[in-house]
Amino acid sequence: MYYHIVTYGCQMNVHESEKIAQILEDMGYTETKQRENADIIVFNTCAIREGAEDRAFGNIGALKQQKRKNKNLLIVVCGCMTQQKDVQEKMYKTFPFVDIILGTHNLYNLKTLINRKIKDRKRICEYEESGDLHEELVAKRTSGDNAWVNIMYGCNNFCTYCIVPYVRGREKSRKKIDILNEIKEIIATKSYKTITLLGQNVNSYGNDDTSQGSFSELLQDICNIDGDFKLTFMTSHPKDLSDDLIDVMSKNDKISKELHLPVQSGSDKILKAMNRNYTASHYLTIVKKLREKMPNIRLTTDIIVGFPGETEQDFEATCNLVKEVKYDGIFAFMYSKRKGTVAEKMDNQIDDETKHKRVNYLLNLEKEIKAQKEKI
Repeated sequence: MYYHIVTYGCQMNVHESEKIAQILEDMGYTETKQRENADIIVFNTCAIREGAEDRAFGNIGALKQQKRKNKNLLIVVCGCMTQQKDVQEKMYKTFPFVDIILGTHNLYNLKTLINRKIKDRKRICEYEESGDLHEELVAKRTSGDNAWVNIMYGCNNFCTYCIVPYVRGREKSRKKIDILNEIKEIIATKSYKTITLLGQNVNSYGNDDTSQGSFSELLQDICNIDGDFKLTFMTSHPKDLSDDLIDVMSKNDKISKELHLPVQSGSDKILKAMNRNYTASHYLTIVKKLREKMPNIRLTTDIIVGFPGETEQDFEATCNLVKEVKYDGIFAFMYSKRKGTVAEKMDNQIDDETKHKRVNYLLNLEKEIKAQKEKI
């Protein structure tokens, strides 16, 4: 019996697919890279942008013919996309050949749901509004010499463009002892050169449970573990990036001197509309502190262009910030509406032509900065 997993979206989803793989292997399935050879196919979906949902729907729909040829094929759809109740209901009605549909909060129950489907032969559509941490779920690590480690789940920020708090729930920090024990086990295998800590906002680790300590304290405790490894983390929110965190990063050789710090916009007006809770000036102050402590730090960022109400002056402010920071890498995205978010209903939505023009300008600016750096 063979399984095949299709993963969309962020590193969090990649790691959750590793957990899905371990569940399936514990049930006796073996991985196959060929979808047509699979006895069970799992789609682990993303909801962050409309394009990700469209691709998922298209690829799931393409399985209809494979299901006709193999009546015993099990098709499972899970992840952020199906944590949205309306999307889950749409999928159940539109794709009658999909056997099991579940969201992010009941992934732990996948084995039970598969066994129930095999026994009863009835389609399953399950939804849980919120979820608990499930330390019993382990991962079949598939990311080369990098090992992902979740330190927290969920998000409390409610950026007006983002669906994540609605599909991942509120912040829940893992117990520090569980994180440290997992990392010690990883190091003991001597199979991984890099450990990457994951969370929607790693900087807010411990805010929901102060007994676990802060994120900077967690980093220091990890660095105190014996072993030859590099430590990275993602993603960081500027409003929660503390001086203590900068100090810990600068003092520990085990921590990679690189940071992904999403700015999203250089305009204070747009940052406020996005509910980012910092200003461009505050962001630049963080960058200054980082480079004072770590002159060679590698900085990357996310930027959204064409957010509702973004004027040419607002976009120019973003470009000026980019010129000042001189990022080592930029991930630029055109704003797209996400149903259920505040920004979906905002006035002054930007037309696609303007969005394309701005994102292309920004990407060309990134190339110019890179060329300038290479000359130095």
